[in-house]
Amino acid sequence: MFERWKNAETGYELVDAGMIQLKKEGWMHNRVRMVVASFLTKNLLIDWRWGERYFYENLVDADLSANVGNWQWVAGCGLDAAPYFRVFNPELQKKRFDPHGVYVSKYLEQTHPKIVDFNRSRLRFLDIAKSWIRRN
Repeated sequence: MFERWKNAETGYELVDAGMIQLKKEGWMHNRVRMVVASFLTKNLLIDWRWGERYFYENLVDADLSANVGNWQWVAGCGLDAAPYFRVFNPELQKKRFDPHGVYVSKYLEQTHPKIVDFNRSRLRFLDIAKSWIRRN
């Protein structure tokens, strides 16, 4: 799943467009950074450190402390974390911030089948997070 995320093969247009922009330009808008990070950590259940390392290696504006802090915030861990239950919906984010598909069409040449069902993966993440919180 991590390779599919890195290779812009998630089936979620905003996520895939962002990952293509990162590869081509070494940069990505902050809104898209949050969406792709949320998708990796909360929908694919992949450790935030994998995404942080990939971003750090590919971003032209990489800054270690900002990168780590941002990834922890999106993942819902760390000192200044977003609430764990905040899961960015890539489809709603696309509709809200790219309603005419300008950003997506600039980077995305082909679409792929979705690798996870957003709603199911969101609920799976929330169940795991809630059970972890209860135990700790």
